[in-house]
Amino acid sequence: MPIMVEREKWILYKHTNNYALMQAVALDVKNSCGTNISDTERYRMQERLAALDMYKTRNPKERPLDSINHRINTLEYYMFGYEDKGKNSKRFIFSPLGNLFIEHINEPEKLLKIFTTMLFGIQFEHPANGTPVCFQLYPFRLIFKLLTDERLDCRLYNSEYVYFIAFQKTVTPESYEKLVSDILEFRKLSKEEVADLMRRDEHTYVNCVYEWQYYTQKLLNTAGVINSIKGDEIVSLYHPQKTNSHSAPTKRKLTAGYVSLTSNIKPFVELMLETHSCFQKPLLLNDAERMRLDVVKEIYSFYPKLLLDEIGEEDEIQVKLLELPKLIEKYSHNPDNDTAYLFEDVLEEGFNLFVNVEAKKIGGAGHTDIECLYITKHKKFAVEAKSTGNKLSLINAGRLKEHREQIGGDYTIVITPRYVPAAKRDIKGNPIVIILASTFSEYLYNHIYHDVREIDFDDFDSIIINNFGTDISKLISDRTMEKFATRS
Repeated sequence: MPIMVEREKWILYKHTNNYALMQAVALDVKNSCGTNISDTERYRMQERLAALDMYKTRNPKERPLDSINHRINTLEYYMFGYEDKGKNSKRFIFSPLGNLFIEHINEPEKLLKIFTTMLFGIQFEHPANGTPVCFQLYPFRLIFKLLTDERLDCRLYNSEYVYFIAFQKTVTPESYEKLVSDILEFRKLSKEEVADLMRRDEHTYVNCVYEWQYYTQKLLNTAGVINSIKGDEIVSLYHPQKTNSHSAPTKRKLTAGYVSLTSNIKPFVELMLETHSCFQKPLLLNDAERMRLDVVKEIYSFYPKLLLDEIGEEDEIQVKLLELPKLIEKYSHNPDNDTAYLFEDVLEEGFNLFVNVEAKKIGGAGHTDIECLYITKHKKFAVEAKSTGNKLSLINAGRLKEHREQIGGDYTIVITPRYVPAAKRDIKGNPIVIILASTFSEYLYNHIYHDVREIDFDDFDSIIINNFGTDISKLISDRTMEKFATRS
């Protein structure tokens, strides 16, 4: 029999199909582990989950960590947070949605909307998923769009996911219409004709069946996002056997079942699709103009105001902070620069969140954007908001010195979404530092969420005075992680 090469497709995470287990792991990571997820702590986590009858190891004597590692990776895939892998440790930091999920863990109606919003935030390419880079779309937004399409009776059959959906690389209005048309034609086929199509590329389709029917569909069903109708078997498909294996190949059954949105979540999904379209282009993890970690931070900062309104959360400051990098992008593309003041307003508000900083927007030609007084040390500093359609290519150190001298400032902080490496040469040897907007936003957000009401500017000042002429984003990010991340 010739060896069949599997085609590229979506990869759905297939290590957890139990919503209650996912909640338990999230709670354990957040509340029991504190700042430590070492191997020792992971063994303890296994024991705690076993006590809840939510964990069983195949080899109790060896107590392998593979299973619990998959549980933690599941949190990353479903947007609870992300890992920042340092030299000596892995650090897990909860996303805004992850924190919100934990906050409302005992409120099922709110939890359903929060988890559904997490699904809206999942993109391909995904930081915690091996789906090939050629897939550039929001997978669950596409599935939700199909599940709200009256032409499809607001349902999606298992065979349609397996044959069509898992191979969609991008989504445009044109490709979506073709997909709907193809699905409608596919529904005219007999059970035997569908089975024959599946056998033609069995080793690819069997993985689609396994990931969709056995894991993702079950998880979404137990979460209350979808109703799942099982249906009769269409065909049995087999996984390829490993070399020199003498055991029978593993079988998966493709059924004629289908899924639809639950009545509890469908209105919310329809509202979300109006502002978070399946046609939106995802962020690029290999963006040549940005560090990968900065893109990851923005992916996990997904925090729609619509969700907050729906569950009655009043969180305007958090939303503004988390929208900061996106606002910079938006305003930087304004040809007349007539909305730049909005970015300066948000920055002024951000610096005033420090308990010992008084910030005042100045702006205008020949002046710094924001004048700040560090009350504790009785010294001033300047903040310059640098937005640009492309990467920031030049930092005029001489002009910034003039701005600084006007206010009697000790140093200047330049905040920008991205810059060319040469820009760092412009500030070398000068009392100037660069902070990326995503890093600044993440630092403030975590303090606000964890109810740290006295945010001390010393974190910044101590780093700045020892690192003049550099980008201190990594150092600020490390400080954020030290305070709020979970270590492994």
